[in-house]
Amino acid sequence: MKKNIAEIISVSNEIYDKGLVSGKSGNISARFGDVVAITPTLKSLSNMKEEDIVLVSMQGEVLTKGKPSSEVNMHLEIYKKRPDVKAIVHTHSPYATGFAFSDKKLKRLEGFGQIKNQYISSIEYQKPGTDELAKSASEGIGDEDVLILKNHGVICVSDDLREAMLLAVFVEETAKTQFVTLMLNSVKIN
Repeated sequence: MKKNIAEIISVSNEIYDKGLVSGKSGNISARFGDVVAITPTLKSLSNMKEEDIVLVSMQGEVLTKGKPSSEVNMHLEIYKKRPDVKAIVHTHSPYATGFAFSDKKLKRLEGFGQIKNQYISSIEYQKPGTDELAKSASEGIGDEDVLILKNHGVICVSDDLREAMLLAVFVEETAKTQFVTLMLNSVKIN
């Protein structure tokens, strides 16, 4: 378990350093059988320590010291609906979140797995930390690996924590590319 917690800390630092989260935003979890290790609430992902990571049961019972992320129920509901998912990375990356706050859809681009749908799925805004968001996100992700939370952020899921992080990075780069394309296409050059 220590190795797994060390990986959560490493991924937390990486997504913070890459600018996919800032301040005290975002959260990460990994599932190990019937136990979920999750980052704590109200703590920056930039300086996680082993004792910060909170273990919870699949029923939401806190098994260690600390208070889990306010999005713990969203993570648990996704794990319950998707037994294949072993890791969740929830970011507030600037470009992808910009799309989440706009009326533009974010296209799925080649480079990270099979494209099943032209656009990344999204769900309507639900207040963070609520049961409504947990239910909506767990239903909205379906069998996809990415979900846009309108006016909020992005969820990436995988059977591997590093893969979920790489997907979050790819989604942000995709959003950045599409943003630049939209800007360039809106300018007339003579």
